[in-house]
Amino acid sequence: MRVPYGELKSLFEAILVKKGFTPEKAEVAAGVFADNSCDGVASHGLNRFPRFVSYIESGSVDPKAEPELEAAFGALERWNGNIGVGCTNAAFGITRAMELAAQHGVGCVAMRSTNHWMRGGTYGLMAARAGYAAICWTNTTANVPAWGAKSCNVGNNPLVMAYPGPEGPMVMDGALAQYSYGALEAAKLDGRELPFPGGFDRDGKLTADPSAILETQRVLPIGLWKGSGYALLLDAIGAALSGGLTVPDVGRRADETALTQVFIAISLDKTNSRGEVSAMGERLLRDFRAAEPTEEGKPFFYPGEKAARTRRENLELGVPVNEEIWNALKAEAAK
Repeated sequence: MRVPYGELKSLFEAILVKKGFTPEKAEVAAGVFADNSCDGVASHGLNRFPRFVSYIESGSVDPKAEPELEAAFGALERWNGNIGVGCTNAAFGITRAMELAAQHGVGCVAMRSTNHWMRGGTYGLMAARAGYAAICWTNTTANVPAWGAKSCNVGNNPLVMAYPGPEGPMVMDGALAQYSYGALEAAKLDGRELPFPGGFDRDGKLTADPSAILETQRVLPIGLWKGSGYALLLDAIGAALSGGLTVPDVGRRADETALTQVFIAISLDKTNSRGEVSAMGERLLRDFRAAEPTEEGKPFFYPGEKAARTRRENLELGVPVNEEIWNALKAEAAK
């Protein structure tokens, strides 16, 4: 089932206003959820929205809270998210980082006590569309086993990198497990196997069955030991910059709240001319595309290219939605 983008966003906005959001904040948050589904990431768009609403209803997310400046060190600022809405806090964080970068060349906002930012690529896209490079990350609850361990002791800690490429933003948004839990849940919901093994079953064997992985919670770190190592260090650096919680302390809370996030923006205009940046990007993509594909006629994409194509298609044809979730949200809005 497909619905127009505007209808999807308007439904989200209507529900959020009923849940205590200001119209302005509801518009920003609804745009994040609608954009995620439009870009083909329904696991952090429509499919995630009911859970997000449940966090508001339980008090785990405060729709009225605003981020608060706690300390400033030139190009680096420390903010308290006050357990507010994760996606609007994150939109604020990358925007403030860009303002600092315009002044200093590099800007960093480290935020503690915030909530799930939904799709991290959203904030990389915001920066790249404005002409900035960006590096952002968040921690999570302990939901990934370190390489060689059975129990979960590090976070999935998604890492985002973005660059204003010559054809559009180049954005890498990756959890530090082979698949995020949202991607596993989406595959299970669709009744499909993963394209590559993503974790371990109850017998300790690698599997592409999302249900088996969700049952054991033993997801596969990217790069095996490298992925869990990166997760641990991102957690440590983020907490040191923000004064926020590390993964073990996040995991001691009832819900995945009070997260630590870092937003770094880099002004490319401070070190190169816009023409030099564009020419370099064009050469880079030309060489990237000159590689021989593994299968004749099967394309490969730079990070962010496939999502941009999906977005153009869905804006034209309508955004694919899970009919059951869509109808439930329409009923919620009509109450």
